[in-house]
Amino acid sequence: MAHSEHPIVGSLTLISGPMVAAGGMLGVTMGEIVRVGNARLMGEVIRIDGATAYAQVFEDTGGLYVGEPVEAMGDALSVELGPGLLGGTFDGIQRPLESLRQASGDFIGRGLTSHALDRRTKWHLVPRVAPGDELTGGTVLGTVRETASIEHRILAPPRAAGRVKRVAPEGEYTVTDTIVELDGGAALTLMHRWPVKQARPVARKLPPDRPFLTGQRVLDCLFPIALGGAAIVPGGFGTGKTVVEQTLAKFCNADVIVYVGCGERGNEMADVLSEFPALNDPRTGESLMNRTVLVVNTSNMPVAARDASVYTGITIAEYYRDQGYDVAVMADSTSRWAEALREISSRLEEMPGEEGYPTYLSARVAEFYERSGRVVCAGGAGGERVGSLTLVGAVSPPGGDFSEPVTQTSLRVTGGLWALDSALAYRRHYPAINWNRSYSLYFAELDAWFDEHAPAGWIRQRQTAMQLMQRDAELQEVVQLVGPDALQDNERLILEISKMIREVFLQQNAFSDNDAFSSLEKSAGLLEALLAFHDACREQLDREVSLSRILDLPIREDLARLRDVPNEAFAERTRQVIEAMKTALAELTPKG
Repeated sequence: MAHSEHPIVGSLTLISGPMVAAGGMLGVTMGEIVRVGNARLMGEVIRIDGATAYAQVFEDTGGLYVGEPVEAMGDALSVELGPGLLGGTFDGIQRPLESLRQASGDFIGRGLTSHALDRRTKWHLVPRVAPGDELTGGTVLGTVRETASIEHRILAPPRAAGRVKRVAPEGEYTVTDTIVELDGGAALTLMHRWPVKQARPVARKLPPDRPFLTGQRVLDCLFPIALGGAAIVPGGFGTGKTVVEQTLAKFCNADVIVYVGCGERGNEMADVLSEFPALNDPRTGESLMNRTVLVVNTSNMPVAARDASVYTGITIAEYYRDQGYDVAVMADSTSRWAEALREISSRLEEMPGEEGYPTYLSARVAEFYERSGRVVCAGGAGGERVGSLTLVGAVSPPGGDFSEPVTQTSLRVTGGLWALDSALAYRRHYPAINWNRSYSLYFAELDAWFDEHAPAGWIRQRQTAMQLMQRDAELQEVVQLVGPDALQDNERLILEISKMIREVFLQQNAFSDNDAFSSLEKSAGLLEALLAFHDACREQLDREVSLSRILDLPIREDLARLRDVPNEAFAERTRQVIEAMKTALAELTPKG
């Protein structure tokens, strides 16, 4: 998209918050990057009207004056992709925050630029191509060790093609050093750039038939999503959206995490920046940051940068997916992104849609979530590489109202709803996911995997638990009208077992080393023990044993303590508790 002749330079004619207009810009294209004013602030063209170009500016426009120059740069908003991204913290336009802090202090100076990837760091390259090889976009040129757990596969840019003329020998190289030359004269380095609003190409998409495991029992058991799937986590203020996403980042079965803080409060993002480096990665024993990329855009940063941040994050995630890794993107929160779209749209005086959001909101949200998926990566001539991109977006509906446009639009294009409930959060039930409002559309694709890999009876137990919880919700309405004494013993038993499922199974203690993460085997075993207790109690009721005597048994406390048993010792301890439970129940005598 670079201009073939002299650069296009216009002048400012309008400044309206983060949106500016410039005249004399004939020849610019949509999405092109511009440098605005004498401070050379970065912006993106979002509308063209003849020779007038409208741009959203990613920095504070205070101090700009009409008449200052606006220069078109000839390129779309792009990110640098190469080794050195993991462990990095970037703003919405991929400027490394640590470099900006060193340059301007605690507050980012206007017009600052900095390379996303360090030009001085040398990486040990092991080549994977040879002279004479035919090369296409996505071909693995070589590998470098980015972190202890991640081997970085250097990819040919998606548009690259040709025969290899020269390959650099194994050794130390910076990201700008040429490592491969093609017959046509093209030089390939350890890094390349890619426009953020264009999805990276893949060979083909695969069905979502493997689960995205989180270590959270309520999600893995009742509402699982697939690797390469998409889910939203809506909830009102204080329901724990950020905590849920941080927990997923720590415990999920993804190889790489991209955490996008979009328009969140500065104190929350400060917590993320301080906590993530201190978090121990249970997969590797190292810092969680060694396989994490943070893209940070706080609420006090210019709103236009929120729009850029979600695309920057998803593009980095696609890059690691194309290397053959399972990548998870945590977007917190997409509501702030939608609010940025609303503000820019109003500045452009566009016709508003519902609640003032732009009419194209649904299209933008759909384009974003459709970049998830499990795929066969492009350029797999030496063997297929399979990668996945799982997308979890937090939504902040005002007042917890799920009928608002952002939540409803997101629901139409995602396969999972993990609905956070203020009432549960107030009762200190975490994660505060409402089991009656949440759902997953991935059961049909995942059941075959669970049949093969999960403990025997897992699917049946999950269905039984859901039926009990639904029946409990119905009985609670009766209890509110006539009280629990009006219920029969078998109905009161359902209330008690459902309470145990809620408090023992669905609730997890994030501060407990043994309960913060629950393996699939532990989750299945815990649910099996609770359902075994329910079945044994039903048998005793059929023998006309008093329900009060059953519920007075101390074995209930032993069942409750099972969740605090370490994963490796859980199976043996569960077997002991179930045997003791059966013995204790068998010793009860019928009424009269």
